Amino acid sequence: MSWLNIDNKVYIVTGGSSGIGKAIVEALLEQNCIVVNADISEVEQNNKNYRFFKTDISFDEDIRNLVEFTIQNFKKIDGVVNNAGINIPRLLVDYKKEESEFELSSDIYDKIMNINLKGVYMLSQKCAKVFIKQGYGVVLNMSSESGLEGSEGQGCYAASKAALNSFTRSWAKELGKKNIRVVGVAPGILEETGLRTLAYEEALAYTRNKTVDDLRKGYSNTSTIPLSRSGKLSEVADLVMYLLSQRASYITGVTINIAGGKTRG
Repeated sequence: MSWLNIDNKVYIVTGGSSGIGKAIVEALLEQNCIVVNADISEVEQNNKNYRFFKTDISFDEDIRNLVEFTIQNFKKIDGVVNNAGINIPRLLVDYKKEESEFELSSDIYDKIMNINLKGVYMLSQKCAKVFIKQGYGVVLNMSSESGLEGSEGQGCYAASKAALNSFTRSWAKELGKKNIRVVGVAPGILEETGLRTLAYEEALAYTRNKTVDDLRKGYSNTSTIPLSRSGKLSEVADLVMYLLSQRASYITGVTINIAGGKTRG
């Protein structure tokens, strides 16, 4: 038995095929947890405790089927990690040109909010109903440092994460009386993953009036990080596992910043 004591616990992780989500899935499997990866893209894990369930979390039917699949196969859900998210850099106003593709549109707004917020509320709602019947459960929302401080060229994404932080605080107040904890994790600058695509970098560089090369140099500029380095995906996963476990049984209603002490000052 490990110190965390989460052996054989059942967790749903959204967006578990890449980036932070994949690191969380692998860390939980190492602790002998049962993990259902809810993602649109399948990834193999050579582990008997792993299941993949194709899910677009912006669709209610997909979420309903995901929860039913988990209950039918494992009879319970101990926690849900709302990790899936999307970030499309856009400016409120592009004052450099008219009708800019880098200006926020209704379509982009809806796409970000449907995944980053609507999907989170729909899955959390269905899991919470299971938790109430069980008498326990944990909802963990993956936020971002940008939700606490804002982010140039990423206003819509940052707003979605700020709203997610409010979901975390509000749901903790609503569900605490039923022995359900709701917590958040807000990573800062992390090591590079495949999610940092050229299209994303080009869009973000444009919104910040930089070249892609200048933008990439900024990733390695750790002068504002007291620990003087980017974070590791495994470090975020370690925090997530702790918060899911009973070792964190008196922690709820907070979003924990994991950013090496980074601030704007």
